[in-house]
Amino acid sequence: MPKSPLDAYFTVEGRMHSWPARKRSALRAAALERLAGSFETSRNYDEQQVNTILRSVMDFEDHVLIRRELVDAKLLGRSPDGRRYWREASAE
Repeated sequence: MPKSPLDAYFTVEGRMHSWPARKRSALRAAALERLAGSFETSRNYDEQQVNTILRSVMDFEDHVLIRRELVDAKLLGRSPDGRRYWREASAE
């Protein structure tokens, strides 16, 4: 069975070790979808919880970039004051 090109960015344990270089690439979108799966749809998170979850599934230190990318891709919602996050239903 051929490996997915996305597998090149994740360890065999499922932790992301690098971020696809091309902005707006299909690989970035797929990586974000995979990371969004770390969040429950029926739950609210504060920023610290989001950061903790992202750190637990990443081997590089830019969880802030990934959090912003998840929100920009509408995979995570964020309240206007930035205090509450949730997984958008479209991320399922």
